[in-house]
Amino acid sequence: MPNSMTMLAFLLMGFSDVWELRALHTISFSLIYLVILMGNILIVTVTTLDRSLHTSMYFFLRNLSILDGCHTSVTVPNSCINALLGSRTISKAGCVAQVFLVVFFVYVELLLLTIMACDHYVAICQPLHYPVIMSPRVCVQMTLASILSYLAYAGVHTGNMFRLSFCQSNVVHQFFCDIPSLLRLSCSDTSSNEMMVMASGPGISGGCFIYIIMSYVHIFSTVLKFSNGADRTKVVSTCVPHILVVSVFLSSGFYVYLRPSAISATIQDMVFSVFYAIIAPLFNPIILLPTVSEMNK
Repeated sequence: MPNSMTMLAFLLMGFSDVWELRALHTISFSLIYLVILMGNILIVTVTTLDRSLHTSMYFFLRNLSILDGCHTSVTVPNSCINALLGSRTISKAGCVAQVFLVVFFVYVELLLLTIMACDHYVAICQPLHYPVIMSPRVCVQMTLASILSYLAYAGVHTGNMFRLSFCQSNVVHQFFCDIPSLLRLSCSDTSSNEMMVMASGPGISGGCFIYIIMSYVHIFSTVLKFSNGADRTKVVSTCVPHILVVSVFLSSGFYVYLRPSAISATIQDMVFSVFYAIIAPLFNPIILLPTVSEMNK
């Protein structure tokens, strides 16, 4: 398709052209979206209204819940509407917005998960220093720094993406606009974009993952010294689910973002994108709600 046409709109891929399967897609995604929204709204409401929960731990839980709701709202409603109406078109402005917001929410969420691991580490391994290290002022500063830095980060990635020319096709092999899928459509030199993705992705995500693992190694080594079995169970029940969410989130994201753009897109890309775009945010309310009740005992 000519470049002038592809710059006006893109076509997103659907999971199926069969009406029954499109209806199943719409119903399942809508139910998951409602569960994510209701669970996160409940967490935000409880941690806001209950003054005993106005601590750093619940501050980050509340922000993570807000991010999860926003993250899924960028991709899931549009996918459901397209499947229901049999439409695949997304405007260039809508595609730009999706790329920017997905990158922003994904990386801020990852950083918040890392800060939560740090919060757990300080609370368990350095409890006497916890009020100083994780003071309300420090928590607010870390959150604002994350938001501002990743606004700039997402802006750079998005600007670098849409400076390219798209003349091969306007069909994005994904159910939302993301960088790897768009790179496969460009007829420009994408080497700098690929280097940027390959450098920043493993650098930031890998660094966060290593920090999280090291934090939990220290946490579990400290927990083994607890004489009270109930305390060990409480710590494990709140920390292990956090590790599982991070693992699912990063492994699926690595698969989609770190595959060379020369490799053709497959249905596997869409499936793995569902994991980091929908399943991981779905896990968070399921895990965070028990965490709120368990840590409040």
